[in-house]
Amino acid sequence: MTMRLPEDVIDALGRLDSDLGRAVVRLVLSHEPRDAASRVEVATFGSRAVILVPPDRRLASMPGVELVPIADGRMLIALDDSIGEADFELLVRDELETGTLEGADLELFTALAKVLREARLETRVMLRRILVLHARAVTRRGAAASRRP
Repeated sequence: MTMRLPEDVIDALGRLDSDLGRAVVRLVLSHEPRDAASRVEVATFGSRAVILVPPDRRLASMPGVELVPIADGRMLIALDDSIGEADFELLVRDELETGTLEGADLELFTALAKVLREARLETRVMLRRILVLHARAVTRRGAAASRRP
């Protein structure tokens, strides 16, 4: 299927994701209503599982935390080398104790704290980091220039 879109819409989609197809999927799925109980989800794949969360500025602004988008508009949580899994759980609990969280943020952090606690206490579950690749932005001019000898 082919679609014709105005240049400004294509530019906006490109800012959402460099793959325009993924950008369209992310945009559509991010506007679907979600059940509040499924805001934080543990997705299981055989013997492995990941924690999926909705996009959240407060969570993304925590030190050492990066939210990695997946195709359906949800995010994976990635931790950099400056923070361990136990430290992350403490940061989440500290945010809850500030008393400043409201609405969706409060729901998200409460559910995330529960998932992290259960993962820590469950003897069959280990928290692991995910590998995140950071793509460099390459302009057309830069790409063409890099091919020259």
